[in-house]
Amino acid sequence: MRKRNVLPDPDGILLIDKAREWTSHDLVAKVRNHFQLNKVGHGGTLDPNATGLVALLIGRGTKLSAKIMGGDKTYEGEILLGIETDSQDTDGEITAEKDPSGITEEQLCAEMKKALGDQMQMPPMVSAIKKNGVPLYKLARKGQEIDREPRFIHVYKFSLHEFALPRFTFELKCTKGTYVRTIAYDLGRRLGCGACLSQLRRTQSGEFSLSDAWKLDDVIRWDRAELEKHLIPLHVL
Repeated sequence: MRKRNVLPDPDGILLIDKAREWTSHDLVAKVRNHFQLNKVGHGGTLDPNATGLVALLIGRGTKLSAKIMGGDKTYEGEILLGIETDSQDTDGEITAEKDPSGITEEQLCAEMKKALGDQMQMPPMVSAIKKNGVPLYKLARKGQEIDREPRFIHVYKFSLHEFALPRFTFELKCTKGTYVRTIAYDLGRRLGCGACLSQLRRTQSGEFSLSDAWKLDDVIRWDRAELEKHLIPLHVL
């Protein structure tokens, strides 16, 4: 059992620019232990190989978890055409390959446009959603695939940045709970060549922006006074 710290926690939100291979839980543990805090949470996870904005909730800020997680999200990323994987991103095992060289920029933009608006999205098996208390990714590791309930999402923006086959970069704005991996997978199916997500970076979460976030390496050089100076106060939310 972790020993409770004697000093009272400051209250607020700390914006972190997450590096690859860190999890949101890793960030929580690192900041909690470094500053000897009692209550630290986060306002929405990112996959380990995704980067970008994570809001850490400190002290009474942990009570705002549902509000922070409920905000719309904006991402920048890269999609690889011609390959499907079991995780819908390049971390998974390849399940299908097809030559995407015939895909034109016009075709791609037309299919990206179809991803906009209200829709029901089927969560991937490699996800943290639980079935009877067990995360789906644990069942997927055992080779199991089970029925999932589709979830309502809304995509506000899905725009092309750079087109260089077999890859292209994009910006996407969507509601909470949207799986960008699945957006990539569904797009590949519509194009007929398959696709998977190869890079992802969250740039906006609700009213918070990546431009206001700190690298973890910088944060762990601070003392408590420096931490408190950089917290977003709760009264502004």
